[in-house]
Amino acid sequence: MNTRNGYSWYKLLLLAMPLAGTITATGQSTHATEQAGVSPWGKSDEIGTLNMMSDSNNLSLFSNIRTGKVYDLGVEYFTGMPGFTALGDPPYQYWLTHTPRGTVVGNVTKLGDDMNKKVSYTGDAISMYTHTGTHIDALSHFGLNGKIWNGYTADEHLGDRGWDKGGAENIPPIIGRAVLIDIPAWKGVEVLPGNYVITLAELQQLVQAQHLDIHKGDIVLIRTGLMKYFYSDTERFMSNTPGMSMEAIKWLIEEKGVMTLGADNLSVEVMPSGNNHNWLPGHTYLLAQKGVMFIELLYLEELSAAKINTFVFIGLPLKLRGASGAPVRPLAIPL
Repeated sequence: MNTRNGYSWYKLLLLAMPLAGTITATGQSTHATEQAGVSPWGKSDEIGTLNMMSDSNNLSLFSNIRTGKVYDLGVEYFTGMPGFTALGDPPYQYWLTHTPRGTVVGNVTKLGDDMNKKVSYTGDAISMYTHTGTHIDALSHFGLNGKIWNGYTADEHLGDRGWDKGGAENIPPIIGRAVLIDIPAWKGVEVLPGNYVITLAELQQLVQAQHLDIHKGDIVLIRTGLMKYFYSDTERFMSNTPGMSMEAIKWLIEEKGVMTLGADNLSVEVMPSGNNHNWLPGHTYLLAQKGVMFIELLYLEELSAAKINTFVFIGLPLKLRGASGAPVRPLAIPL
C-alpha cells in the first residue's frame, strides 16, 4: 500500500477533529460523562460483558443447531492486505525461513545432501500488528482519561511486556447466539457508500421489517458490504468507512443488552465520527465505558448470500499475553 493511499482514511479522521478545542456546552456535558466504567462483575474483572456467557446457554444453543453447515467468518492474511499502517503500525509481513532447495544448499540440518533431498523442509514466519485482519479488540485497547475498563491504569498495569490487566490472554472462547444485520442487502445495494452512517432509525426499521429478534446476551454482526474490496482494492477498502452511529451502538448495548458486536469494516463505528472531542467515540464507549469487546474485519459475504441471519457464533482468539487485541477465527453455524 503506498503512502498516499495508506493515509486517505486517516485524513478523513483528521477532518472530523478541527474543532477539538472549541467544544460546545453540550459537548462539555457529554465529555464529562466519558469515564471508564466499573465492572458489575467485580473489581478483578477483565472480560466485561463476555461474563454473560454460560455453559447452560451454550448447551441450549448447540441443541438447536439445525444443520451441519459451518461458515468461516475470517479473512485470509496476505502480504499487502489492508491494515492500519497510516498510524505507524506495521503491515502484515510474511517470509520464508526454510525452503527445500535452501536446505540442500545450506545443509542447516547437518544431515547431508541425501537426507535433505529426500526430506523436503519448508518453514516461514510472520510479523503483524495485533489488529490486523479478523481480530478482537481487548479491553486494554482504548481508555478514557487515563483509565481502561474497571479503572485499571497504565501507570499501575502496563509494563514493558504489555498489560497485566485487560490483555488478550484473558479473552475466553466466544460462544453465543448471533444475529446478522445486513444493511446493503436490505437496501438492495452491494456495498454501502463511503462513510455512510447507519442511523438508529434505519437499524430499528430493518430489525422490524425483517422480524429479527435480538435477545439479551446476543452477538450482533453488522454487514456493510465493504468486503467487496478487501481482496481486490485496498485503497477503496481503506478509504470507504461506513459504520454505525453512536445512537445505534448505544441502542444495541443499553436497550437490547447485546454481549458483543462485530462488523466487516475497520472499526464497527463510522469513520470519521463527526465528534469533535473524541476521534473514536464508539471504541471508548464500548471498551472503556461498557466493557464490550468487539470484532472487526469479519467476512460476512457467504452468510449474506445464504440469507442466514441467526446462528451460533464461535470465536477463538489467540491468547496473546498483555496484548491490546488478537486475531480470532470466527465460525457461524445456522440455527
